[in-house]
Amino acid sequence: MTKDQSNAMWGGRFAAGPDAIMEAINASIGFDKRLAAQDIAGSRAHAAMLAARGIISDTDAKAIREGLLTVLSEIEGGTFAFSTALEDIHMNVEARLKEVIGDPAGRLHTARSRNDQVATDFRLWVRDQIDAAVGGIEALIRALLAQAEAGAGWVMPGFTHLQTAQPVTWGHHMMAYVEMFARDMGRFADARVRMNECPLGAAALAGTSFPIDRHMTAEALGFDRPMANSLDAVSDRDFALEFLGAASICAMHLSRFAEELVIWSSAQFRFVTLSDRFSTGSSIMPQKKNPDAAELIRAKIGRIFGANVALMTVMKGLPLAYSKDMQEDKEQVFDAADNLMLALAAMEGMVRDMTANRPALEAAAASGFSTATDLADWLVRVLGMPFRQAHHVTGTLVALAEQKGCDLPELSLAEMQTVHSDIRVEVFDVLGVHNSVASRISYGGTAPEQVRAQVARWREQLG
Repeated sequence: MTKDQSNAMWGGRFAAGPDAIMEAINASIGFDKRLAAQDIAGSRAHAAMLAARGIISDTDAKAIREGLLTVLSEIEGGTFAFSTALEDIHMNVEARLKEVIGDPAGRLHTARSRNDQVATDFRLWVRDQIDAAVGGIEALIRALLAQAEAGAGWVMPGFTHLQTAQPVTWGHHMMAYVEMFARDMGRFADARVRMNECPLGAAALAGTSFPIDRHMTAEALGFDRPMANSLDAVSDRDFALEFLGAASICAMHLSRFAEELVIWSSAQFRFVTLSDRFSTGSSIMPQKKNPDAAELIRAKIGRIFGANVALMTVMKGLPLAYSKDMQEDKEQVFDAADNLMLALAAMEGMVRDMTANRPALEAAAASGFSTATDLADWLVRVLGMPFRQAHHVTGTLVALAEQKGCDLPELSLAEMQTVHSDIRVEVFDVLGVHNSVASRISYGGTAPEQVRAQVARWREQLG
């Protein structure tokens, strides 16, 4: 950088520009150019407000606003030449604007600082990303609803500790993830409400002596209101942390589901078949069909968790107001957002394309003494036993079946009566897996009628 270039950026304070190392550590244009659309939107709103308040002329404001559209078209068209010497997206845009329209470009920065400018740009970008994430989650939920509706009556094993517990329905299992991802949508929506305040006009940290109208720029940019404290406006990154927090929980849900798909698609389970579009083969084993998309989702989640921790670490020791440390906020958020959207899209595709193996699901549901709880409930309901006694009787019957190498429905009535003489033949009605799931009619239960009701509720809610 020449002395003239340095002075163009910093005025008369510095006689010489930074050396190459300082330029490299100081520059952010390599990543913050992603904020170009938001930066130009903020600048156009700022210029319009300055003119409305008589701070700059209408002629200059018009030239600025039209020139910014020219700059934006160059960026979007891939013809814009970004310069690391100009540090960031703000200075790159302003320098090019001066080349396009001349001296009026110098009036754009009146009554603002790069501190409130970047806070505004970043907030706008995160708000857009929240909207994109909500859209991605909704698409995944719709894919899950289609699976749930198709398999509302298909039985499968429900697990605790990854051990067979009780029969559930395929639709019920899919709807569990609908509820999880719906909470993720809610968290993103909550974060959006809290973050929808505008930092623009806070200037460097103390506000400005110019008679600006912060409500005008806030409204123009779709914010609910201006931020109420200028120190907070330039130094707050809670909005990014909330985004990362919501993204991390959503990512955790994606990883849990990915883990199940890896297990379910294995030869040992055969619960699902993933489509070729989301699987890969082996370079040496021709029989392999690997659930690589699910595995990569499971792994990429660590990057989102890492971004959350990284930004927390950046922010934890910063005094008010702005510090250059905050330049390290964006790469973490950009990477997390990219990986979240990729993981959501991949999961949505896998869910839409996957085929549940109904016979394998049903066979597994009937194994592992999965109707033992139904037997205990029958002893309570029909014979009037205290539940603890029924639990003991059922456990003894399970041990007997295990000893004989069979499942509970395969025990004879006579064998059951050796454990408790009052057991009657109708006990076998509750030992079938279909009868078991059909009996779970409590709200939120696994009965097919309950699953279909929940699917209908969510379809109506989503519209």
